[in-house]
Amino acid sequence: MSNWTRRDILKAAGATGAAMLAPHLARGAAQPASGGKKPNIIFILADDYGIPGMACYGGIYKTPNLDALAAGGIRFEYGYAAPLCAPTRALCMFGRYGFRTGVRDNGTGAKATPQTEVCIAKVLKQAGYATAVAGKWRQLSHFTTREDGAAWGFDEFMIWGVGNKSTTDDRYWNPNYNHNGKSTTDAKGKYGPDLLHEFVVDFIRRHRNTPFFIYYPMPLIHGPILPTPDSDKNAPREQLYADNIAYMDKLVGKLVSALDEMKLRENTLIVFIGDNGSVGQHTINGRPVDGAKGSMKEGGSRVPLIANWPGTTPAGVVNTDFIGCADFFPTFAELAGAQLPEGVKIDGQSFAAPLKGQKANYRDYIFILLGNQWYVRDRKWKLNQSGQLFDMSDAPHGEKLVPVEGQSAEAAAARKRLQAILDEINPGTAAVDAARAQKRLERKAENKAKADSPKTGKRAAKKAAGK
Repeated sequence: MSNWTRRDILKAAGATGAAMLAPHLARGAAQPASGGKKPNIIFILADDYGIPGMACYGGIYKTPNLDALAAGGIRFEYGYAAPLCAPTRALCMFGRYGFRTGVRDNGTGAKATPQTEVCIAKVLKQAGYATAVAGKWRQLSHFTTREDGAAWGFDEFMIWGVGNKSTTDDRYWNPNYNHNGKSTTDAKGKYGPDLLHEFVVDFIRRHRNTPFFIYYPMPLIHGPILPTPDSDKNAPREQLYADNIAYMDKLVGKLVSALDEMKLRENTLIVFIGDNGSVGQHTINGRPVDGAKGSMKEGGSRVPLIANWPGTTPAGVVNTDFIGCADFFPTFAELAGAQLPEGVKIDGQSFAAPLKGQKANYRDYIFILLGNQWYVRDRKWKLNQSGQLFDMSDAPHGEKLVPVEGQSAEAAAARKRLQAILDEINPGTAAVDAARAQKRLERKAENKAKADSPKTGKRAAKKAAGK
């Protein structure tokens, strides 16, 4: 029996999958959207952090550093993620809806591979960026070695959740991280978020003379809710929850200070967003939010979104466009002067214009998908996969089902309009097409595996196809 290495399997998949499903990167690069120097981009993704977690959105928690970024930049009133981690992370990295990538919920992250998707890091690297990721990669997959990092487009990484042998939930104290393909060995007594911060600052310091892109999916504030270095260890859970938010905010402030110290702040765009709604019941301006993490209600997906780029983003603006996580891919590419990958449907829409204080014709809806459920929502109405229409006038505090029988003319028009959008997006049929394409990819990979080694069989082929 032939000894297939991991590289052989990936190569087999690349020969078939790249030709069939994975788009290839366009050659060359456009000019950066700023018209001059390429901006540094730091993309911070907070874990389990909905709009109730931030003071400037009406939450009860103190977030002075995040509030300062909002005051000095743009606060997006209608920022949306998927209701769970994996689909959001795939949207951010690939700019494509979950029914295209296969990442529809937390159990399907492995369906996206470097052979079937192009990561935004790879696009930016082609445009001359140094790239790094620091934090949680757990709900995605295929990331253990430095070669894996390069396949996704990352020069360096310190990640949690893949590529280490630990079976404990050690993202916080005494963390076990995968640092450029090797497990951390000197982390006893240390706090994981601090190590990630140190990694990020060190990467910036070493690449300060070149444009850099840092994807920073923080572990905070996902459970377990443990004491931070600043906590009273005897504090009740409610206080520890606030402490975790405060420490995350503190790390953002330290990052901004490091950029100021290195005189990089004016050429660095910082984008901060939560990956799904908050856990449990919370309030905005004293009223309960309807829904939470995992819910298809407003509170499951409505998240804080802030962009700050001194001298470029207008200060103190509250933007009311609908912005979703798929939009980061084309936005970052445009700002960097990078070409989008050829032969692929990018679902996101660039919002580079408002980041520069310019007006743009932007879509007036958001599309949300989780598993086999989805909806499209505009300013006042929401229509789901079952044809149910909801009045969203009281969102994020509530939604009202509108029966077909006896509906107003306005509701009937909204139902028709939103259904047309869903028909155009076509999540049901597109999901079937994606599954069929995956099967074709498996068959091609299987045929190649058999040709090279008759004994490898279907199992190796599925691995090669990214299963």
